[in-house]
Amino acid sequence: MRWSHLLAPGAAVLDVACGAGRHMRWFAGLGHPVTGVDRSPEAIASAAEFGQTLLADIESGPWPFAGQVFGAVIVTNYLWRPRLPDIVAAVAPGGVLLYETFAVGNETVGKPSRADFLLQPGELLGACAGLRVVAYEDGFLTEPERFVQRIAAARPAEPPPRTPPRHPLRGAAAN
Repeated sequence: MRWSHLLAPGAAVLDVACGAGRHMRWFAGLGHPVTGVDRSPEAIASAAEFGQTLLADIESGPWPFAGQVFGAVIVTNYLWRPRLPDIVAAVAPGGVLLYETFAVGNETVGKPSRADFLLQPGELLGACAGLRVVAYEDGFLTEPERFVQRIAAARPAEPPPRTPPRHPLRGAAAN
């Protein structure tokens, strides 16, 4: 919620591993068209009331959004390293990535505790190369206790098309 103001009005939002649609509900309530993807049929059934949903296992199957971009991509409590480049690539020019998931240290306070599901120090920053970091946190949170990395990062907008300079007529007679 803290970084919602970074989205352009009406920007399309992709919620990766959307679960029951908590973030979809939030962004739909702000007037954004939302799309959620998850591998759980039960989660997708719940999330469908907030926008478009897609049942897909993005870990075992292809990235279902190849070539598509969104004004915002939201990821919370999900990490599948092979998909990080696809997730970052799905951020449109002028769009934002809002990502939060568990980090090393979480194994001392609960689950997930496997290294496969815990970001290494600075890993999320590295995955966002090419985006402008607006905010980044890497540390311990108390409610509930967990170690996380969070990032709000924006893809620079494409520059406007260049208009060739106008040249006065050469050799024209002055009146």
